[in-house]
Amino acid sequence: MLASCARLRGGAVLAPLPAALPAALPAANAPAGQQRRGGGARGLHAIYAVKSKRNASSALPPPTAPARTALYDFHVDHNGKMVPFAGFALPVQYGAVSIGDSHLHTRAAGSASLFDVSHMLQTEVRGKDRSALMEALTTADVQGLAPDSGTLTVFTDATTGGILDDLIVCSTTEDKLFVVSNAGRRQHDQKLMLEAEQRLRAQGKDVSLRFLEPDEQSLLALQGPGAAKALSAIAEGVDVDKLYFMRTTSAKVAGAPCRVTRCGYTGEDGFEISMASEDARKVAEALLDVKSAAVQLAGLGARDSLRLEAGLCLYGSDIDISTTPVEAGLAWLVAKRRREAADFPGAAVILRQLKEGPLRRRVGLVPVERGPPARSHTAIYAKGKENEDAIGEVTSGCPSPSLGHAIAIGYVQTPHHKVGSEVQLLVRNKFVRAKISKMPFVATHYYMAPK
Repeated sequence: MLASCARLRGGAVLAPLPAALPAALPAANAPAGQQRRGGGARGLHAIYAVKSKRNASSALPPPTAPARTALYDFHVDHNGKMVPFAGFALPVQYGAVSIGDSHLHTRAAGSASLFDVSHMLQTEVRGKDRSALMEALTTADVQGLAPDSGTLTVFTDATTGGILDDLIVCSTTEDKLFVVSNAGRRQHDQKLMLEAEQRLRAQGKDVSLRFLEPDEQSLLALQGPGAAKALSAIAEGVDVDKLYFMRTTSAKVAGAPCRVTRCGYTGEDGFEISMASEDARKVAEALLDVKSAAVQLAGLGARDSLRLEAGLCLYGSDIDISTTPVEAGLAWLVAKRRREAADFPGAAVILRQLKEGPLRRRVGLVPVERGPPARSHTAIYAKGKENEDAIGEVTSGCPSPSLGHAIAIGYVQTPHHKVGSEVQLLVRNKFVRAKISKMPFVATHYYMAPK
Protein backbone atom coordinates (compact mmCIF):
# COMPACT_ATOMS: atom_id res chain seq x y z
CA MET A 1 0.00 0.00 0.00
CA LEU A 2 1.71 2.95 1.01
CA ALA A 3 -0.88 -0.27 -0.40
CA SER A 4 -4.34 -2.23 -3.88
CA CYS A 5 -8.24 -4.21 -9.61
CA ALA A 6 -11.74 -5.19 -10.36
CA ARG A 7 -15.26 -5.66 -12.59
CA LEU A 8 -18.34 -5.33 -15.28
CA ARG A 9 -21.29 -4.03 -17.48
CA GLY A 10 -21.91 -0.94 -19.60
CA GLY A 11 -19.51 -2.27 -22.22
CA ALA A 12 -16.97 -3.45 -19.68
CA VAL A 13 -16.06 -7.11 -19.32
CA LEU A 14 -16.16 -9.13 -16.13
CA ALA A 15 -13.76 -12.02 -15.75
CA PRO A 16 -13.55 -13.93 -12.46
CA LEU A 17 -9.99 -14.18 -11.18
CA PRO A 18 -8.42 -17.22 -9.55
CA ALA A 19 -9.11 -17.40 -5.83
CA ALA A 20 -5.39 -17.52 -5.08
CA LEU A 21 -4.62 -14.24 -6.81
CA PRO A 22 -2.91 -11.76 -4.47
CA ALA A 23 -4.89 -8.76 -3.33
CA ALA A 24 -3.43 -6.30 -5.77
CA LEU A 25 -3.06 -5.92 -9.49
CA PRO A 26 -0.87 -8.80 -10.68
CA ALA A 27 0.87 -6.94 -13.49
CA ALA A 28 3.91 -9.04 -12.70
CA ASN A 29 2.11 -12.06 -14.12
CA ALA A 30 1.02 -10.46 -17.39
CA PRO A 31 2.43 -11.70 -20.68
CA ALA A 32 5.50 -9.97 -22.02
CA GLY A 33 5.10 -6.87 -24.14
CA GLN A 34 1.93 -5.64 -22.44
CA GLN A 35 3.21 -2.24 -21.33
CA ARG A 36 5.67 -0.82 -23.83
CA ARG A 37 6.42 2.88 -23.39
CA GLY A 38 3.16 4.73 -23.95
CA GLY A 39 1.65 1.45 -25.16
CA GLY A 40 -1.54 -0.40 -24.47
CA ALA A 41 -2.63 -2.99 -21.95
CA ARG A 42 -2.83 -6.13 -24.05
CA GLY A 43 -1.17 -8.20 -21.35
CA LEU A 44 -3.55 -6.98 -18.67
CA HIS A 45 -6.48 -7.75 -20.92
CA ALA A 46 -5.12 -11.25 -21.28
CA ILE A 47 -5.05 -11.59 -17.50
CA TYR A 48 -8.60 -10.38 -17.07
CA ALA A 49 -10.07 -11.80 -20.28
CA VAL A 50 -13.11 -13.99 -20.03
CA LYS A 51 -12.15 -17.64 -20.36
CA SER A 52 -13.52 -19.35 -23.43
CA LYS A 53 -16.55 -21.58 -22.95
CA ARG A 54 -14.66 -24.63 -24.16
CA ASN A 55 -12.27 -24.28 -21.19
CA ALA A 56 -14.98 -23.63 -18.64
CA SER A 57 -16.11 -26.44 -16.38
CA SER A 58 -19.85 -26.85 -15.98
CA ALA A 59 -19.14 -28.36 -12.57
CA LEU A 60 -17.82 -25.06 -11.26
CA PRO A 61 -20.27 -22.89 -9.32
CA PRO A 62 -21.03 -19.47 -10.82
CA PRO A 63 -18.63 -16.81 -9.58
CA THR A 64 -19.79 -14.52 -6.83
CA ALA A 65 -20.72 -11.14 -8.24
CA PRO A 66 -18.10 -8.56 -7.31
CA ALA A 67 -19.01 -5.73 -5.01
CA ARG A 68 -19.27 -2.22 -6.40
CA THR A 69 -17.87 0.96 -4.97
CA ALA A 70 -20.08 4.05 -4.87
CA LEU A 71 -18.31 5.24 -8.03
CA TYR A 72 -19.12 2.20 -10.17
CA ASP A 73 -21.61 4.04 -12.40
CA PHE A 74 -19.20 6.99 -12.57
CA HIS A 75 -16.48 4.68 -13.91
CA VAL A 76 -18.83 3.17 -16.50
CA ASP A 77 -19.93 6.66 -17.57
CA HIS A 78 -16.25 7.52 -18.14
CA ASN A 79 -15.61 4.35 -20.20
CA GLY A 80 -13.82 2.54 -17.42
CA LYS A 81 -12.74 -0.97 -18.42
CA MET A 82 -13.93 -2.84 -15.37
CA VAL A 83 -12.21 -5.95 -14.05
CA PRO A 84 -12.56 -8.04 -10.88
CA PHE A 85 -10.09 -7.35 -8.10
CA ALA A 86 -10.07 -8.22 -4.40
CA GLY A 87 -13.81 -8.80 -4.48
CA PHE A 88 -14.64 -5.46 -6.12
CA ALA A 89 -15.34 -4.07 -9.59
CA LEU A 90 -12.78 -1.40 -10.43
CA PRO A 91 -11.36 0.12 -13.64
CA VAL A 92 -8.05 -1.16 -14.96
CA GLN A 93 -7.97 1.79 -17.42
CA TYR A 94 -10.32 4.26 -19.11
CA GLY A 95 -11.40 4.32 -22.74
CA ALA A 96 -8.64 4.60 -25.32
CA VAL A 97 -6.07 5.89 -22.81
CA SER A 98 -3.44 3.17 -22.49
CA ILE A 99 -2.01 2.10 -19.17
CA GLY A 100 1.39 3.38 -20.27
CA ASP A 101 0.03 6.80 -21.21
CA SER A 102 -1.92 7.00 -17.96
CA HIS A 103 1.25 6.13 -16.06
CA LEU A 104 3.25 8.86 -17.82
CA HIS A 105 0.49 11.42 -17.27
CA THR A 106 0.70 10.79 -13.51
CA ARG A 107 4.39 11.71 -13.55
CA ALA A 108 4.09 14.70 -15.93
CA ALA A 109 4.62 18.26 -14.66
CA GLY A 110 1.35 20.01 -13.84
CA SER A 111 -0.64 16.79 -14.13
CA ALA A 112 -2.35 14.47 -11.69
CA SER A 113 -4.32 11.23 -11.82
CA LEU A 114 -7.39 10.30 -9.81
CA PHE A 115 -7.80 6.72 -8.60
CA ASP A 116 -10.80 5.13 -6.89
CA VAL A 117 -9.40 3.11 -3.99
CA SER A 118 -12.67 2.80 -2.08
CA HIS A 119 -12.26 -0.99 -1.96
CA MET A 120 -9.56 -0.60 0.68
CA LEU A 121 -10.48 -1.18 4.32
CA GLN A 122 -11.02 2.05 6.26
CA THR A 123 -11.25 1.72 10.03
CA GLU A 124 -11.76 4.09 12.95
CA VAL A 125 -10.31 3.16 16.35
CA ARG A 126 -11.71 5.11 19.30
CA GLY A 127 -11.28 5.21 23.07
CA LYS A 128 -8.44 6.32 25.33
CA ASP A 129 -6.67 2.98 24.79
CA ARG A 130 -6.90 3.11 20.99
CA SER A 131 -3.12 3.33 20.58
CA ALA A 132 -2.68 0.20 22.69
CA LEU A 133 -4.83 -1.77 20.27
CA MET A 134 -2.75 -0.85 17.24
CA GLU A 135 0.54 -1.31 19.09
CA ALA A 136 -0.56 -4.82 20.08
CA LEU A 137 -0.67 -5.69 16.39
CA THR A 138 1.98 -3.55 14.66
CA THR A 139 5.59 -2.39 14.90
CA ALA A 140 4.66 1.31 15.04
CA ASP A 141 5.02 3.84 17.84
CA VAL A 142 1.36 4.84 17.65
CA GLN A 143 1.46 6.55 21.05
CA GLY A 144 4.22 8.79 19.75
CA LEU A 145 2.32 10.03 16.71
CA ALA A 146 1.76 13.78 16.77
CA PRO A 147 -1.86 14.89 16.34
CA ASP A 148 -2.92 14.81 12.68
CA SER A 149 0.06 12.75 11.56
CA GLY A 150 0.37 9.22 10.28
CA THR A 151 2.79 6.39 9.66
CA LEU A 152 3.15 3.38 7.43
CA THR A 153 3.37 0.20 9.48
CA VAL A 154 2.80 -3.56 9.30
CA PHE A 155 0.80 -6.17 11.15
CA THR A 156 3.32 -8.87 12.10
CA ASP A 157 2.93 -12.50 13.11
CA ALA A 158 3.71 -13.12 16.77
CA THR A 159 5.63 -16.34 16.10
CA THR A 160 7.47 -15.78 12.83
CA GLY A 161 7.63 -11.99 12.54
CA GLY A 162 6.13 -12.36 9.07
CA ILE A 163 4.12 -9.51 7.58
CA LEU A 164 0.35 -10.01 7.80
CA ASP A 165 -0.50 -6.75 6.01
CA ASP A 166 0.80 -3.23 5.47
CA LEU A 167 -1.32 -0.27 6.51
CA ILE A 168 -1.34 3.43 7.32
CA VAL A 169 -2.31 4.59 10.80
CA CYS A 170 -3.18 8.25 11.36
CA SER A 171 -3.67 9.93 14.73
CA THR A 172 -6.31 12.64 14.45
CA THR A 173 -7.36 15.59 16.60
CA GLU A 174 -10.84 14.03 16.71
CA ASP A 175 -9.88 11.47 19.40
CA LYS A 176 -9.66 8.58 16.96
CA LEU A 177 -7.17 6.70 14.83
CA PHE A 178 -7.90 6.48 11.11
CA VAL A 179 -6.53 3.28 9.57
CA VAL A 180 -6.35 2.21 5.91
CA SER A 181 -5.33 -1.35 5.01
CA ASN A 182 -5.51 -3.63 1.98
CA ALA A 183 -8.78 -4.77 0.44
CA GLY A 184 -7.56 -8.30 -0.14
CA ARG A 185 -6.84 -8.65 3.58
CA ARG A 186 -10.19 -7.18 4.68
CA GLN A 187 -11.54 -10.24 6.49
CA HIS A 188 -8.16 -11.11 7.99
CA ASP A 189 -7.54 -7.57 9.24
CA GLN A 190 -11.04 -7.18 10.65
CA LYS A 191 -10.70 -10.45 12.57
CA LEU A 192 -7.24 -9.49 13.82
CA MET A 193 -8.41 -6.10 15.11
CA LEU A 194 -11.68 -7.42 16.57
CA GLU A 195 -9.81 -10.09 18.54
CA ALA A 196 -7.43 -7.45 19.90
CA GLU A 197 -10.38 -5.24 20.83
CA GLN A 198 -11.99 -8.16 22.68
CA ARG A 199 -8.80 -8.91 24.62
CA LEU A 200 -8.33 -5.29 25.66
CA ARG A 201 -11.94 -4.88 26.70
CA ALA A 202 -11.64 -8.01 28.82
CA GLN A 203 -8.82 -6.18 30.62
CA GLY A 204 -11.06 -3.19 31.24
CA LYS A 205 -9.55 -1.07 28.47
CA ASP A 206 -11.47 1.66 26.66
CA VAL A 207 -11.35 0.93 22.94
CA SER A 208 -13.82 0.43 20.10
CA LEU A 209 -13.63 -0.28 16.38
CA ARG A 210 -15.73 0.93 13.50
CA PHE A 211 -15.24 -0.46 10.01
CA LEU A 212 -16.26 2.02 7.30
CA GLU A 213 -17.75 -0.06 4.49
CA PRO A 214 -17.45 1.15 0.86
CA ASP A 215 -21.19 1.83 0.57
CA GLU A 216 -20.76 4.25 3.47
CA GLN A 217 -17.27 5.72 3.00
CA SER A 218 -15.26 6.18 -0.19
CA LEU A 219 -11.56 6.82 -0.75
CA LEU A 220 -9.95 8.68 -3.66
CA ALA A 221 -6.23 8.94 -4.38
CA LEU A 222 -5.12 12.10 -6.18
CA GLN A 223 -1.53 11.60 -7.35
CA GLY A 224 0.98 13.59 -9.38
CA PRO A 225 2.90 16.87 -9.57
CA GLY A 226 -0.34 18.81 -10.11
CA ALA A 227 -2.20 17.20 -7.20
CA ALA A 228 -1.63 20.04 -4.71
CA LYS A 229 -2.76 22.71 -7.16
CA ALA A 230 -5.88 20.72 -8.05
CA LEU A 231 -6.84 20.10 -4.43
CA SER A 232 -6.17 23.70 -3.41
CA ALA A 233 -8.63 24.90 -6.03
CA ILE A 234 -11.62 23.18 -4.41
CA ALA A 235 -10.61 22.64 -0.75
CA GLU A 236 -11.60 24.71 2.26
CA GLY A 237 -10.17 24.61 5.77
CA VAL A 238 -6.74 23.30 4.81
CA ASP A 239 -3.49 25.02 3.88
CA VAL A 240 -2.19 22.52 1.35
CA ASP A 241 1.27 24.14 1.38
CA LYS A 242 1.60 23.23 5.08
CA LEU A 243 0.11 19.76 4.86
CA TYR A 244 3.30 17.72 4.55
CA PHE A 245 3.85 14.06 3.68
CA MET A 246 2.08 11.72 6.12
CA ARG A 247 0.10 14.56 7.68
CA THR A 248 -3.68 14.38 7.84
CA THR A 249 -6.52 16.82 8.46
CA SER A 250 -10.26 17.27 8.16
CA ALA A 251 -11.34 19.67 5.42
CA LYS A 252 -14.08 20.34 2.93
CA VAL A 253 -13.43 19.32 -0.66
CA ALA A 254 -15.99 20.53 -3.20
CA GLY A 255 -18.11 21.38 -0.16
CA ALA A 256 -18.03 17.81 1.20
CA PRO A 257 -16.54 16.98 4.63
CA CYS A 258 -13.41 14.89 4.03
CA ARG A 259 -10.32 13.50 5.70
CA VAL A 260 -7.30 14.47 3.61
CA THR A 261 -3.97 12.68 4.10
CA ARG A 262 -0.86 13.57 2.10
CA CYS A 263 0.37 10.17 0.98
CA GLY A 264 0.00 7.72 -1.87
CA TYR A 265 1.22 4.66 -3.72
CA THR A 266 2.89 6.12 -6.80
CA GLY A 267 6.09 7.82 -5.62
CA GLU A 268 4.60 11.19 -6.56
CA ASP A 269 3.20 13.93 -4.36
CA GLY A 270 -0.45 13.30 -3.66
CA PHE A 271 -3.37 12.85 -1.32
CA GLU A 272 -5.80 10.20 -0.18
CA ILE A 273 -9.22 11.76 0.36
CA SER A 274 -11.87 9.94 2.41
CA MET A 275 -15.47 11.09 2.22
CA ALA A 276 -19.04 9.87 2.65
CA SER A 277 -19.91 7.72 -0.35
CA GLU A 278 -22.85 9.95 -1.18
CA ASP A 279 -20.33 12.74 -1.86
CA ALA A 280 -17.79 10.68 -3.81
CA ARG A 281 -19.03 11.48 -7.31
CA LYS A 282 -19.29 15.19 -6.55
CA VAL A 283 -15.71 15.30 -5.27
CA ALA A 284 -14.36 13.26 -8.19
CA GLU A 285 -16.10 15.41 -10.80
CA ALA A 286 -14.92 18.62 -9.11
CA LEU A 287 -11.30 17.43 -9.23
CA LEU A 288 -11.61 16.51 -12.91
CA ASP A 289 -13.09 19.95 -13.65
CA VAL A 290 -10.21 21.91 -12.08
CA LYS A 291 -8.69 24.16 -14.74
CA SER A 292 -5.38 24.91 -13.01
CA ALA A 293 -4.15 21.29 -13.20
CA ALA A 294 -4.54 18.51 -15.76
CA VAL A 295 -6.42 15.86 -13.76
CA GLN A 296 -7.54 12.66 -15.44
CA LEU A 297 -8.86 9.33 -14.26
CA ALA A 298 -6.47 6.40 -13.89
CA GLY A 299 -7.00 2.73 -13.16
CA LEU A 300 -5.26 -0.06 -11.38
CA GLY A 301 -2.99 -0.88 -14.31
CA ALA A 302 -1.15 2.41 -13.99
CA ARG A 303 -1.32 2.20 -10.21
CA ASP A 304 0.67 -1.03 -10.24
CA SER A 305 3.42 0.09 -12.64
CA LEU A 306 3.73 3.41 -10.78
CA ARG A 307 4.22 1.70 -7.42
CA LEU A 308 6.74 -0.71 -8.90
CA GLU A 309 8.85 2.14 -10.32
CA ALA A 310 8.73 3.71 -6.85
CA GLY A 311 10.02 0.47 -5.32
CA LEU A 312 6.89 0.04 -3.20
CA CYS A 313 5.82 -3.38 -1.97
CA LEU A 314 2.63 -5.12 -3.02
CA TYR A 315 1.08 -7.35 -0.37
CA GLY A 316 0.68 -10.89 -1.61
CA SER A 317 3.53 -10.49 -4.10
CA ASP A 318 6.53 -8.69 -2.57
CA ILE A 319 5.55 -9.15 1.08
CA ASP A 320 3.46 -11.71 2.93
CA ILE A 321 3.56 -13.83 6.07
CA SER A 322 6.72 -15.56 4.80
CA THR A 323 8.69 -12.28 4.72
CA THR A 324 9.77 -10.18 7.69
CA PRO A 325 10.20 -6.39 7.66
CA VAL A 326 13.98 -6.86 7.78
CA GLU A 327 14.06 -9.16 4.76
CA ALA A 328 11.76 -6.78 2.87
CA GLY A 329 13.97 -3.74 3.48
CA LEU A 330 11.32 -2.30 5.78
CA ALA A 331 13.24 -2.41 9.05
CA TRP A 332 12.59 1.33 9.39
CA LEU A 333 8.96 0.46 10.12
CA VAL A 334 10.05 -0.99 13.47
CA ALA A 335 9.94 2.11 15.66
CA LYS A 336 12.85 2.87 18.01
CA ARG A 337 10.72 2.70 21.17
CA ARG A 338 9.24 -0.61 20.10
CA ARG A 339 12.71 -2.06 19.44
CA GLU A 340 13.87 -1.01 22.88
CA ALA A 341 10.77 -2.45 24.55
CA ALA A 342 10.77 -5.58 22.35
CA ASP A 343 7.02 -5.61 22.79
CA PHE A 344 5.70 -5.98 19.24
CA PRO A 345 4.48 -9.20 17.58
CA GLY A 346 7.38 -11.29 16.32
CA ALA A 347 9.95 -9.21 18.20
CA ALA A 348 12.24 -12.17 18.93
CA VAL A 349 12.69 -13.02 15.24
CA ILE A 350 12.79 -9.46 13.93
CA LEU A 351 15.23 -8.16 16.54
CA ARG A 352 17.53 -11.12 15.92
CA GLN A 353 17.51 -10.35 12.20
CA LEU A 354 18.24 -6.70 12.90
CA LYS A 355 21.29 -7.77 14.90
CA GLU A 356 22.57 -10.67 12.82
CA GLY A 357 21.14 -9.86 9.40
CA PRO A 358 18.55 -11.87 7.45
CA LEU A 359 19.32 -14.79 5.16
CA ARG A 360 17.73 -13.05 2.18
CA ARG A 361 16.95 -9.47 1.16
CA ARG A 362 14.58 -7.66 -1.17
CA VAL A 363 16.35 -6.08 -4.14
CA GLY A 364 15.66 -4.21 -7.35
CA LEU A 365 16.60 -5.76 -10.68
CA VAL A 366 17.25 -4.15 -14.08
CA PRO A 367 18.31 -5.81 -17.35
CA VAL A 368 21.85 -5.69 -18.68
CA GLU A 369 20.69 -6.83 -22.13
CA ARG A 370 17.50 -6.75 -24.15
CA GLY A 371 15.05 -9.52 -23.46
CA PRO A 372 11.57 -10.28 -22.16
CA PRO A 373 10.70 -8.75 -18.76
CA ALA A 374 10.99 -10.96 -15.72
CA ARG A 375 7.68 -11.72 -14.04
CA SER A 376 6.65 -13.05 -10.66
CA HIS A 377 8.31 -16.39 -9.73
CA THR A 378 11.16 -15.95 -12.23
CA ALA A 379 14.18 -17.73 -10.75
CA ILE A 380 17.36 -15.73 -10.06
CA TYR A 381 20.79 -17.36 -10.42
CA ALA A 382 24.28 -16.18 -9.55
CA LYS A 383 26.39 -15.20 -12.56
CA GLY A 384 28.39 -18.17 -13.81
CA LYS A 385 26.49 -20.58 -11.57
CA GLU A 386 23.46 -21.27 -13.73
CA ASN A 387 23.82 -25.02 -13.17
CA GLU A 388 23.57 -24.61 -9.40
CA ASP A 389 20.57 -23.82 -7.22
CA ALA A 390 18.75 -20.52 -7.69
CA ILE A 391 19.72 -17.75 -5.25
CA GLY A 392 16.34 -16.07 -5.29
CA GLU A 393 13.11 -15.25 -7.06
CA VAL A 394 11.38 -12.29 -8.69
CA THR A 395 8.19 -11.18 -6.92
CA SER A 396 7.03 -8.32 -9.21
CA GLY A 397 8.10 -7.10 -12.62
CA CYS A 398 6.96 -5.05 -15.60
CA PRO A 399 8.23 -2.84 -18.41
CA SER A 400 8.81 0.64 -16.97
CA PRO A 401 6.95 3.34 -18.96
CA SER A 402 9.22 6.02 -17.48
CA LEU A 403 12.53 4.27 -18.13
CA GLY A 404 11.80 2.38 -21.32
CA HIS A 405 13.15 -0.92 -20.02
CA ALA A 406 12.04 -3.69 -17.71
CA ILE A 407 12.29 -3.49 -13.92
CA ALA A 408 11.64 -6.06 -11.24
CA ILE A 409 11.61 -6.61 -7.49
CA GLY A 410 12.69 -9.85 -5.90
CA TYR A 411 14.57 -11.57 -3.09
CA VAL A 412 18.10 -12.96 -3.18
CA GLN A 413 20.33 -14.63 -0.64
CA THR A 414 22.11 -11.94 1.38
CA PRO A 415 25.64 -12.58 -0.02
CA HIS A 416 24.30 -11.65 -3.48
CA HIS A 417 22.35 -8.47 -2.66
CA LYS A 418 25.09 -5.89 -3.32
CA VAL A 419 24.00 -3.17 -5.78
CA GLY A 420 25.68 -3.67 -9.15
CA SER A 421 26.09 -7.43 -8.78
CA GLU A 422 25.26 -9.25 -12.00
CA VAL A 423 22.79 -12.13 -11.91
CA GLN A 424 20.97 -14.33 -14.40
CA LEU A 425 17.17 -14.47 -14.68
CA LEU A 426 15.57 -17.60 -16.10
CA VAL A 427 12.87 -16.09 -18.35
CA ARG A 428 10.95 -18.43 -20.68
CA ASN A 429 13.61 -21.09 -20.22
CA LYS A 430 16.37 -18.72 -21.34
CA PHE A 431 18.87 -16.87 -19.18
CA VAL A 432 18.72 -13.06 -19.29
CA ARG A 433 21.50 -10.97 -17.76
CA ALA A 434 20.46 -8.48 -15.09
CA LYS A 435 22.01 -6.59 -12.21
CA ILE A 436 20.98 -5.69 -8.69
CA SER A 437 19.67 -2.12 -8.62
CA LYS A 438 18.90 0.50 -6.03
CA MET A 439 15.25 1.30 -5.37
CA PRO A 440 13.27 3.33 -6.12
CA PHE A 441 13.92 2.95 -9.82
CA VAL A 442 12.81 6.55 -10.46
CA ALA A 443 13.08 9.60 -8.22
CA THR A 444 10.24 10.04 -5.75
CA HIS A 445 8.64 13.40 -5.03
CA TYR A 446 7.07 13.21 -1.58
CA TYR A 447 6.25 16.63 -0.11
CA MET A 448 8.41 16.46 3.01
CA ALA A 449 8.33 18.83 5.97
CA PRO A 450 11.37 21.14 6.29
CA LYS A 451 14.06 19.77 8.61
